[in-house]
Amino acid sequence: MLAPLGKMLILASLLVSAAGALLGFAAGRTRSREALLWARRFAYAFAALMGLATLTMEYALLTHDFRVSYVEHVGSRLVPTWVTIVSLWSSLEGSILFWGFVLGIYIAVATYLTRGQYEDYQPDAIGVWLSSAAFFSFLIAGPASPFGVVANPPLDGPGPNPLLQNHVLMAIHPPFLYLGYVGMTIPFGFACAALLRGRLGHSLLKPLRASLMVPWIFQTIAIMLGGWWAYEVLGWGGYWAWDPVENASLLPWLTATAALHSIVVVERRGILKGWTVTLIQATFLLVILGTFMTRSGVFNSVHSFTQSAIGPTILAFLAASILFVVVLLAFRIDRLETEGRIEGAASREAMFLVNNLLFVLLTFTVLIGTVFPLVVEALKGKQMSVGRPYFDSMVVPIGAALLFLVGIGPALPWGRATREQLKNALLPPLFGAGLFAVIGYILNIRAPWTLVTLAFGGYAAQVTLGQMLLTVLQRTKRGESAAAAFVDGNLRRGRRRFASYIVHGAVTVAIIAIAVSSSMRQTTELAFTKGQTLRASGYDLTFLGFEQRQEPHRAVTGARFRVARDGKVVATLEPKMNQYQMMREPVGSPAVYSTAAGDLYLSLANLDVANESVFITVYAAPLVMWIWVSVILMGLGALFSLVPARRATAVQSRESVPAAAETA
Repeated sequence: MLAPLGKMLILASLLVSAAGALLGFAAGRTRSREALLWARRFAYAFAALMGLATLTMEYALLTHDFRVSYVEHVGSRLVPTWVTIVSLWSSLEGSILFWGFVLGIYIAVATYLTRGQYEDYQPDAIGVWLSSAAFFSFLIAGPASPFGVVANPPLDGPGPNPLLQNHVLMAIHPPFLYLGYVGMTIPFGFACAALLRGRLGHSLLKPLRASLMVPWIFQTIAIMLGGWWAYEVLGWGGYWAWDPVENASLLPWLTATAALHSIVVVERRGILKGWTVTLIQATFLLVILGTFMTRSGVFNSVHSFTQSAIGPTILAFLAASILFVVVLLAFRIDRLETEGRIEGAASREAMFLVNNLLFVLLTFTVLIGTVFPLVVEALKGKQMSVGRPYFDSMVVPIGAALLFLVGIGPALPWGRATREQLKNALLPPLFGAGLFAVIGYILNIRAPWTLVTLAFGGYAAQVTLGQMLLTVLQRTKRGESAAAAFVDGNLRRGRRRFASYIVHGAVTVAIIAIAVSSSMRQTTELAFTKGQTLRASGYDLTFLGFEQRQEPHRAVTGARFRVARDGKVVATLEPKMNQYQMMREPVGSPAVYSTAAGDLYLSLANLDVANESVFITVYAAPLVMWIWVSVILMGLGALFSLVPARRATAVQSRESVPAAAETA
């Protein structure tokens, strides 16, 4: 039977992860190569066992083996095959199993790529990784228990949550989110190893940065995909509602972004070492906090799972992790000696520090708004909520300041700057700031913070474009062709620098698109009878009638609309109502017509098939498409930065960076 096989694999993974963690920490204390070798073997064994357990569950789902408790809970013979496959992460117990599977992949890859290197750090890092693995193995074997045996299995099951069946993005968004969430374990292990060794050497910065960048990329894309799913499925015309579980995905992303910037300062100036490892550890703790939020049932959210014993178990692990981190920082952070200093307030490293402080401030702002209602309810028994007005009033100014620093920081040199350097660096981009603000005003944008965002975005855009072309301009002055200078200077030798400006440019576009789409969105409510044409947001909408069809897992009623602009038909849209067997109320599916300029969004509010009448809400928002495009570009830019640059001469690895090599 599959259930006993799955249980056996999970118990074996618990055994090897616990043994491997002990061996890793022992190797770190005794420098035993034999203990380290066995710790590596146990890391690979954990990954293999988790992979086999996950394949066992997928096989049970695909064969509809309702003797397995998780299959009985989420399986169904009626749903499409792709829904059956993604059912693995559609509910609580399966999502924890998937977490263990992803963690196994990360641990095996990280162990393999660092074999024979970083031997001062790898034993303790493996110890930390496998300690986390042991906890999640225990969670799967105990409170979650997806491989429970059903004594009297049913002939069919209810299928996963209908909201998760309603759009194909549910096949993509959760895996990306897990690859982001779970991957933060790897840099956490390196950061703890650095503290345990009392040293953050320059040699460790490469794997530390790469191991943080990879999950950051996945987390960035996952947040975008989650917003896109909400936009395409929930029917309210928005993509971010400051939902507690949405915030839970944002919090570790903020601290991870700050840590990536901080690593750059450590590389360049040898400072902020303790700050960097603290940010990485805070990122891991926020991941565990977010896991508790989604799996404890303490928050009411469309994203959260139901309440179970898993929540208290994760909370206990969070408490133990916080205690471990606090003790480690208290006794070891002073050993991470600083090799340099910030030479002036008007320097790039000073702006990096300000950037970090703003990210931390933003993290605390979102964290307080998310957790405060829960604390009040626990202490006073009163239910309350912190809504969009709080988040908008607090987050928007901080976000605008961060956008301004995207322009200011790269414009400044490393080290102390002269007055002439500051003037040449900071004054020219004011043209871009004024240009973007004027264009926004001409386009009838009057919201003050949106105009400020446009101005800061224009400033950042000019600086970013200038920095991207700087190498090309310098080399063309020496007689090279522009194409050769761009390919060799940016794509071959300066990949990481060029990629960072791709990310900065994408961030600028994303923030501008969010500001404009949020402040300029128009909402219209319209009632139609068949054949009637009404106008909304510059479009002529004609209701063509209803189309009904029966699919294996749902009944679909679609309202067809012909969309015309300036007398020309541009699209036919069909917002739908989907009736699932396990839900009394139908689930709506809006229809969206997207262009580079903006989106037309139709959401069904009410329909009367017998009388052929329908009531819809029409949303029109500019630049929404650029949010999705820019975030994907952010991920691609960050991925490009991980490709090693081709160097003219070999650079020997060093444990510290001499001050003479710090010039930009």
